[in-house]
Amino acid sequence: MRILLNRTGIGPGLADLCRAEEIEFVLGHALYMKAIHGGKTKNDRVDAEKIAMLLRGGMLPEAYAYPSELRATRDLLRRRSRLVRMRAELLGHVQLTRYQYNLPAFRKKLAYRAGRHDIDGHFEDAVVRRNVEVDIDAIDYLERSIKALEAYLVQQTTVHDVQTFHRLRTVPGIGQVLAMTLLYEIEDISRFPRVQEFVSYARLVKGQKSSAGKKLGTQGGRMGNRHLKWAFSEAAILFLRESDRAKRCVARLEAKHGKGKALSILSAKLGRAVYFMMRRQEAFDEDRLFATG
Repeated sequence: MRILLNRTGIGPGLADLCRAEEIEFVLGHALYMKAIHGGKTKNDRVDAEKIAMLLRGGMLPEAYAYPSELRATRDLLRRRSRLVRMRAELLGHVQLTRYQYNLPAFRKKLAYRAGRHDIDGHFEDAVVRRNVEVDIDAIDYLERSIKALEAYLVQQTTVHDVQTFHRLRTVPGIGQVLAMTLLYEIEDISRFPRVQEFVSYARLVKGQKSSAGKKLGTQGGRMGNRHLKWAFSEAAILFLRESDRAKRCVARLEAKHGKGKALSILSAKLGRAVYFMMRRQEAFDEDRLFATG
């Protein structure tokens, strides 16, 4: 028996049920299944017919059915990254408030708890000061939650692939939590036959749009795994702090493309390196990373 599952909120649960009952199934990718929306009439019967035609013709875009035993850890790592982004947004709001009222720069970095001590005294207006106090209280709470969550992940979570986990940590700047994030988001590197498919899935490259041999720009930059995109962006920044060769490489690229593009190129290089590290089961090699410039 073959059951087609659309990747919606209930898709993973249905996939788990089919596995448990040993029912053959296909998990379709909802974002890419645009053919079912093109008709004048749309209902369950018409959708089922069009999906069956896509499946029969080998044109159905399939989604990856993530293993249920690893999903809880992956979701917890995703929650941590969401909390980190929320903290960064609040820090940015404090700085934006300072710009808004033309106040001098803070003497210490807000990212550290000591730098946020008595920061409300920087603002004279009582209402503005209260606004900033709300941000600081939320930042302090998120910081405690993130640290507790990271400690839990490191101490309590059993890594499903210990060898690959330690190989990822050979990349300068990648610690335990970031290595776990990469490992659980990728899960099985063999599902990507080519490195081009992997870096595209990780949103490290954009699709090319062309017609009649002419390039018309790029598209599809938001298609893929946004969590991997964030993880490799973080890894590039941390790697840049640790590697002198990376600093020189980014400086050359920055002179030609600008800072943002230079960091994106470094992220893509790290993505390719991680792909081959996992495929070949090798540790990180900085010489190989910069062999192509």
